[in-house]
Amino acid sequence: MNKRISVAVIGSINLDLVASVKVFPQPGETVTNAVVNHYPGGKGANQALAAHRLGATVYMVGRVGKDLEADEALANLRGEGVDLSYCKTLDDQATGLAMIVVSSDGENQIVVAPGANAAFDAAHLQLPATDASIAQLEIPFETILKAARNHSNFFCLNAAPAKPVPHEILEHVDLLVVNEIEARTLGEELDSYNGLLATTFGSRGAVLSREGREIARAAPPKVDVVDTTGAGDAFTAALTVALVSGMEPQAAVEQACVVGALATTKMGAQSSPTLKEVQAYLYKEQPAKPVANRG
Repeated sequence: MNKRISVAVIGSINLDLVASVKVFPQPGETVTNAVVNHYPGGKGANQALAAHRLGATVYMVGRVGKDLEADEALANLRGEGVDLSYCKTLDDQATGLAMIVVSSDGENQIVVAPGANAAFDAAHLQLPATDASIAQLEIPFETILKAARNHSNFFCLNAAPAKPVPHEILEHVDLLVVNEIEARTLGEELDSYNGLLATTFGSRGAVLSREGREIARAAPPKVDVVDTTGAGDAFTAALTVALVSGMEPQAAVEQACVVGALATTKMGAQSSPTLKEVQAYLYKEQPAKPVANRG
């Protein structure tokens, strides 16, 4: 990641209401003694912040409501210097909310009220000129399609949350990122997809392929998992930034797996590591080279 690239992230912005519990409730069960916190979130905002922390110049292209939740949802992006000039406020909409339950082993359950994200219409989409664009599926398909058709460089689609994606979008995608559930949801559409495909398998790592042929594979390092909510977003941003910066596929997937793993070591969906933290971790993990005997 030596070259500083520019990235436009077209996607969702949420405020996450996170309840930490020992175990998930069963249907009809009430679990008490939860601890609740507010965190900025939304897959778009998560990926924008992750790419920014890895050294990219990032533009967040999204929508929020005219409410107090918008200030909280945008706090990290604004505070760390992500460009918000393409992020607009909709007077008649609420900022997106995500209700997240996190268990003691770091797993999560999520319910989203999209609010302004669902009202992000294609007619008012404006995009900066960038080296790469990243989109997800928490905004309308029409807006994603317009973004995909109008990009002139590298376009990444993270097909999450799981839902069928029209072929007319996929034909404009250079990098498609899916987990196992999302891959099954896309089904036969993947057979006709000709770009780079990154499939993630949680703690078992990720595979990068093209036209059914594996070109890279990596596993994440073992870390103390606290919250897995933003791991996939951190991975997507890291892989995009690495590939567009000119990193070889194998090294790019390896680094993205490290970024995704480190994102799970803190609470909140926007806990992705900085480039300095990633480099420090990678340096720490490298075995010391023997010193040549010059005697």
